[in-house]
Amino acid sequence: MRDPVRLVAPVSPLRPMVLCLGLAGLGLAGCAQMPPTGGLPGAEADPAAQAAPATPAPPATARTAEEFDTTTAEDRAAAQATTAQPADAPLGRTITSLGNPTDPGFWMETPLVDAVRSGRVRDPATGKSVAVELRPAGGAASGSRISLAAMRLLGAPLTGLPELEVFAD
Repeated sequence: MRDPVRLVAPVSPLRPMVLCLGLAGLGLAGCAQMPPTGGLPGAEADPAAQAAPATPAPPATARTAEEFDTTTAEDRAAAQATTAQPADAPLGRTITSLGNPTDPGFWMETPLVDAVRSGRVRDPATGKSVAVELRPAGGAASGSRISLAAMRLLGAPLTGLPELEVFAD
């Protein structure tokens, strides 16, 4: 007859650690499935984010700036119709680069705001101004990113780093 103790495989000292890491990984994987409200019952999504007009995302086959820019002629005209208003609050100047070209619409991610709000950006080099959604981003030294559609309306080079003036509505 065999010894019953020898039928059990020896337990590796790493087994508890591997088990803990595996469970932690499964727990974190579920975080990606949480709604933006944090999953709290009765919590509402940010009303400013809901109010933004829906601009279609560029097609998966997009390769040129024209293909990535899905704004309509009406959208562009409305964004350019904005001029300086006495109530506009200057927020400052920021060095700006092109943001994610697959994120449609007129927006700027900037450390000059701490909440989503409407605003306007002006390029002193071209004198052109565009209405945008201002989104909070990074720290004071992080610079700003602007949408492809807004960059094109400002007449700024897509690969440049223009210094833009930012105003809040």
